[in-house]
Amino acid sequence: MKQKNKYAYRSHISERKFREFLRCFTLDITADKIAILTNINRNTVNKYIMLIRIRIARLCLDNPSSPKGVFEVDESYFGGRFVKGKKGRGAGGKIKVFGILKRGGKVYTEIVPDCSSKTLQGVIRGKINPGSVVNSDGWKAYDGLVDIGYDKHYRVIHSKDEFARGSNHINGIESFWSYAKHRLKKFHGVSDDTFFLHLKECEYRFNLRNSDMYDTLLLELRSRPLK
Repeated sequence: MKQKNKYAYRSHISERKFREFLRCFTLDITADKIAILTNINRNTVNKYIMLIRIRIARLCLDNPSSPKGVFEVDESYFGGRFVKGKKGRGAGGKIKVFGILKRGGKVYTEIVPDCSSKTLQGVIRGKINPGSVVNSDGWKAYDGLVDIGYDKHYRVIHSKDEFARGSNHINGIESFWSYAKHRLKKFHGVSDDTFFLHLKECEYRFNLRNSDMYDTLLLELRSRPLK
C-alpha cells in the first residue's frame, strides 16, 4: 500500500497540509495559531510539533566535535523561581545550561548538573579540540584550561566592566542566550520535562538563521519520515 504522506508514516493529513503545517512551524508560529491557519486539529498539531522537536534534538546531538577554531564558552540559567536580590547563579531552582559557540559555525548547548570546573571542562574536552582558541568570562570553572591543553585561553572579566579586548570576547554566545530566552518567553513558562526539546529547538533555529529552515527540514523528513 502506497504511503499517503512521504513526510510522516501513518499520517491522516495530506502532504500539502503537512507542508502547510511545517511552513508555519518554521516561521515559529504558536500551536494554537497553526491550528487556526491550517484548519488542522489542535491535538494533531501538538503531536507533530512534538515529533519534529524530538527529531531536531536528535539532529543537534548527532553533530560531531568541531575541528580547531575560535570558540566562545559560557554558562547560563533558565527558569526557576524569583529570589529577591539574586540573579544568575544565585537565583533559586534554575536550569543550568552550558554553551559553546564556534565563531563562523554553530552553537552547542548542554544541560548540566552544576557549573563546576569538572563539569564544564569535561564538556569542553569533548567538544573542542586542543589547540583551538577559547574565549570565556572570568568564572572560576574555567581556571586551569591551559593546564589541560588549551594554551590559547583568553578571558574577559565582566566584574571589572570588561566585555571585549579586541577579538577576545564572548559576544556571540551571549547573543544566543539572549535569543533563546526571548524566544522562550512566548510560551509563558516551559516545564522541566520539555525544556530540553525547547532548548535544542532554539539551538537548531539559531544555527539555521542564515539558511531556509523549511527546505532543510522538508529534505530531512523526506529522507527519514516521522514515525
